[in-house]
Amino acid sequence: MTDAYLVDGIRTPVGRYGGLLAGVRPDDLAALVVGETVARSGLPHDAIDEVILGAANQAGEDNRNVARMAVLLAGLPDTLPGITVNRLCASGMSAIAMASQAIRAGDAEVIVAGGVESMTRAPWVQAKPERAWAKPGATFDTSIGWRFANPKLLSRDKATFSMPETAEEVARLDGISRADADAFALLSHQRALAAIDAGRLASEIVAVETPRGTVDTDEGPRRETSLEALAKLRAVVPGGQVVTAGNASSLNDGASAIVVASADAVQRHGLRVRARIVASASAALAPEIMGLGPVPATEKALQKAGLTVADLGAIELNEAFATQSLASIRRLGLDPEIVNADGGAIALGHPLGSSGSRLIVTLLRRLEATGARYGLATMCVGVGQGTAMIVERLS
Repeated sequence: MTDAYLVDGIRTPVGRYGGLLAGVRPDDLAALVVGETVARSGLPHDAIDEVILGAANQAGEDNRNVARMAVLLAGLPDTLPGITVNRLCASGMSAIAMASQAIRAGDAEVIVAGGVESMTRAPWVQAKPERAWAKPGATFDTSIGWRFANPKLLSRDKATFSMPETAEEVARLDGISRADADAFALLSHQRALAAIDAGRLASEIVAVETPRGTVDTDEGPRRETSLEALAKLRAVVPGGQVVTAGNASSLNDGASAIVVASADAVQRHGLRVRARIVASASAALAPEIMGLGPVPATEKALQKAGLTVADLGAIELNEAFATQSLASIRRLGLDPEIVNADGGAIALGHPLGSSGSRLIVTLLRRLEATGARYGLATMCVGVGQGTAMIVERLS
């Protein structure tokens, strides 16, 4: 069984909801990163076997297989197939994992994998009437959250909690205080701003041309954020005390992609290998504590890799909420100094389908900058799942 290698990866800046990327369709964002990733790698187009992209919504302009649309829009051959996968927040990471599995099995040699989401452009949807001439059914904003929930799940206690409710549940379960959550959020912004100011993020970003001009910097980090400002925000969960808009990730737009290749393909095409995928894993748990998903997923991935947390030199943990991030860090015994050293999703943003692959792109850059050998990317997933991937730096 051959290894799967990570070659070249790129991401767009992450835009705020209704922000600088609001005028760009998700299929165009996807096409941009797919085309740019292929160009930077130097791959001939006929060497690519597949494009796999993650997308969590798929209800609007990203419908009907956005991966295939990205192939066509990027000017890649009509003969190149594409498939879109959905594991909600972890869709992009699952796309990379699927690519690595195909390569290890010998079913492919080169796959472009990643993800995309425009939460700004996610449409409203309306249920069809159940009988002729009836009034229109329920209407939902598809940017995030439950819609058309099954009555059997609605009847199960806490199963259909909103995302903030799950974060509040984790805070209660693990004793995460409001002060802890706000301090974590502030640090995310401070680290992200320091990375932007030092130019550390520039190499992983491709600029996006928009109706409002060129966008080449993440839009989310806030220089005005302070503990005092965060403390003034109201809790967003009725009866809750910890989760606020300030210590949670936001609604965002963005895309990311990376080339995954076999050893033979690397040698044949003279590709620059950046890392080897050591192990990946997914796990599941009760929906109402979905934020703890990184814990069992990381434990499974470490066991597969024959490693411990002490072997990890850089960690990218998706910051869906400060409460679940802190709980995961503490339960796993991770070193907070190497977790999201250049900021996380609370500051940078969380465009659902892209976030998992964005973590991998950022992780590779951090491993190369620090010289660390092993890195971990992990995240929680709505409806009670988690994913994790461990990579080994080779350049």
